[in-house]
Amino acid sequence: MTTIKLPTDRTVFQNAWVVDDCEKACLKWAKEMGVGPFFVTEYGPQFTQMTYRGAPAELGMIVGIAQAGNVQIEIIQPTVERCAYRDSVPAGTSGFHHICVWTHDIEADTDYFEKLGYPAANLGAVGDVRFAYYDTRPLMNCMLEVVSWNAATAERFAEIARAAENWDGKDPIR
Repeated sequence: MTTIKLPTDRTVFQNAWVVDDCEKACLKWAKEMGVGPFFVTEYGPQFTQMTYRGAPAELGMIVGIAQAGNVQIEIIQPTVERCAYRDSVPAGTSGFHHICVWTHDIEADTDYFEKLGYPAANLGAVGDVRFAYYDTRPLMNCMLEVVSWNAATAERFAEIARAAENWDGKDPIR
């Protein structure tokens, strides 16, 4: 058997859905699925080095993140039209968008996935955290997000997971 050297950690830690109303979707997940609390943040101007399909672009969204057992749930409301989110989930609809894994070498990942025919739909950074959405829809019927691992982001995700432990259903949006 041949061993394939892959650049990215392939441990999926997040599943993400695109919606038209983040807060409404988070409340529905909390009420009907018991998932929460959701930590909601709006992103936009803080993104740097942003590209969409290889060209300079802007990216904006409202994001709600919660933990459901071992999986992080991300609810995304895009605030721009030209982005990876709208490539597969048109405005006016909602749907599953991507799985997410950590990366330790985003350049190697980008090279690897592009050689396979899965280009970066969006590529950018927020602070020192780099991320990419690879268009793996031909393989998985969804995109693959990679996020550069760093201690601060990992700790923030751990805080969200701890908030979900024994959550009593109160204050579903934070």
